[in-house]
Amino acid sequence: MPAFYCVFRAIFVLLAKFAFLALLGLAWAEERQLQGDPNQDRSPVDLVISQDGRWIATANQTSSTVSLVSLSDRSLWDEVSVGQHPSSIVLHPDGKHLLVTSSYAGTLHWLRVDGQKLQHSGELQLGFQPTGLALSADGAMVYVCLTDADAVAVVDFQACRLVRKIAVGRWPRSLAISNDGTRIAVGTSGDRGVSIVDLQEGKLLHVDRFVGLNIGHMQTSRTSDQVYFPWMVYRRNPINDRNIRLGWVMASRLGRIGFTDGAHREAFSLDPPGKAIADPHGLALTHDEQKVLVTASGSHELLIYRNSGLPFLDRGSTDHVDPELLKDRERFDRIELGGRPMGVKVSADDQTAYVANYLDNSVQVVDLIERKIAQRIFLGGNQTPSLARRGEAIFYDARRSLDQWYSCHSCHYLGGSNAVAMDTLNDGSAFTFKTVLPLYALDQSGPWTWHGWQKGLIDAMEHSLKTTMVGPDPTQEDAQAVAAFLSSMRSPPNPNRTDSEPIGPSAARGKEIFFGPKGACSDCHSGTAGTDHQIHDLGLGSSDDAYQGYNTPSLQGVFRKVQLLHDGRASTLEEVLKGEHSPDKVHGQALTSEETLDLIVYLKTL
Repeated sequence: MPAFYCVFRAIFVLLAKFAFLALLGLAWAEERQLQGDPNQDRSPVDLVISQDGRWIATANQTSSTVSLVSLSDRSLWDEVSVGQHPSSIVLHPDGKHLLVTSSYAGTLHWLRVDGQKLQHSGELQLGFQPTGLALSADGAMVYVCLTDADAVAVVDFQACRLVRKIAVGRWPRSLAISNDGTRIAVGTSGDRGVSIVDLQEGKLLHVDRFVGLNIGHMQTSRTSDQVYFPWMVYRRNPINDRNIRLGWVMASRLGRIGFTDGAHREAFSLDPPGKAIADPHGLALTHDEQKVLVTASGSHELLIYRNSGLPFLDRGSTDHVDPELLKDRERFDRIELGGRPMGVKVSADDQTAYVANYLDNSVQVVDLIERKIAQRIFLGGNQTPSLARRGEAIFYDARRSLDQWYSCHSCHYLGGSNAVAMDTLNDGSAFTFKTVLPLYALDQSGPWTWHGWQKGLIDAMEHSLKTTMVGPDPTQEDAQAVAAFLSSMRSPPNPNRTDSEPIGPSAARGKEIFFGPKGACSDCHSGTAGTDHQIHDLGLGSSDDAYQGYNTPSLQGVFRKVQLLHDGRASTLEEVLKGEHSPDKVHGQALTSEETLDLIVYLKTL
């Protein structure tokens, strides 16, 4: 008996050791040392799931990396660097290759999944801020939104070669392909709608305009051959409690559109009264197409809709969500996620959703049956957010507005501009609509607001959070945090010029005009920020304005704008230079057509 007891005890101890080591191994896998700085925020914005459901890959915007994560033990297998500011990731039909756009680097990356490793297998310089991605069914062609070129690039996957560019409209950021592969639908937020493009002829067929701002991810239904997509709408009413609560200022929509000639979107309102939905972005249909999933990045949630019986309208929409949807959680449900949920994908069995959460530095595993977060896969990041990171969270937080209808990002998309003039009351008057000023490097562009009446940056942030957002009163630290974030932001690189190459002859002539007496543009647009920080009255104001004159805006990235001057009266640089703001009506002289063209070419390099 003692011998048996000793043997039994030895076996027990040995098994206990193995169990302990296994637990250590699992813990080590979950906390595996990340490549690069473990305190660097990852900020995932998009993700894919492998065909066998063994792994996911994420595109991490702040760290400019791609992470490969095991779904069996939630461990990080690998992480590799790509170009700056990745925006989109797709899985090739071969199940082995990933394609990633790096918007600020202007590159398209090929990555191969080799076991538990990621290997670089190709890179193509496209320029012009590549964003959304889609693949042909056979994987032979890659379609890439070039936001700054107002085009979609067609790329040969095997040859890693640009085939052609197709003009599609302003600010293309997302797209989806028809089931027969002959057409694409492109979310062209600069044109406030969706463009339908013939791929065989390589031409734009038409743009369905419906004041669609910040158009999110797009996916084509296999059964109806319609593209589903979310967006926000601005309804041109002054900011006050009543208008906000009625959905008459900013609101969220879910729409779908076919690929036929002259196709028009159908849509319905997403916002429940009292607790709206803000900044819808990611979208996924379950594989059986019974459910539509939407991430609301501003109100920090995952929305689940039963596809059958959704109240789509072919014209217009209601102010609030259909009350019938609120009565049945099987028809509409919302799951609190926190952070800033972005891209979303669904498991093959339709029971689990995986959400890339930017501010949480994680992938959230959501149980679609129990309707709750089942797990959190941490990708790495600073557990103690910096002041600027806290400001970033406030910037993207719609709960800073009345009933969470919109965030700062809703108007200042990713810190930049938008495609409509808005009435924010920040100028002290109603119905005096102003174009949305970019907020990059904000500390260098004072005084602030179009009229320049805000002399202190912290005061300007506090006033915006109070007056425009109409939400809870911000603290002094809130205002400081937002100022720190916006001061740290830089505009996307300008694809029309490089530091390594001189500007062309036309731009060089335009530069002489800009700084010379003929254009005299630099009299006001001076310094590194392109502003003299002064107020000028050129007689273009409204009698309803509370303040006279306008703060000189920076011209950095002016080529991106679809509305120009303070009220958006011009839509192109040519209209500015030949209209009421022509050089001879300001400080300069009349320009010839050739001089105007040269000046425009130079302005596009700023």
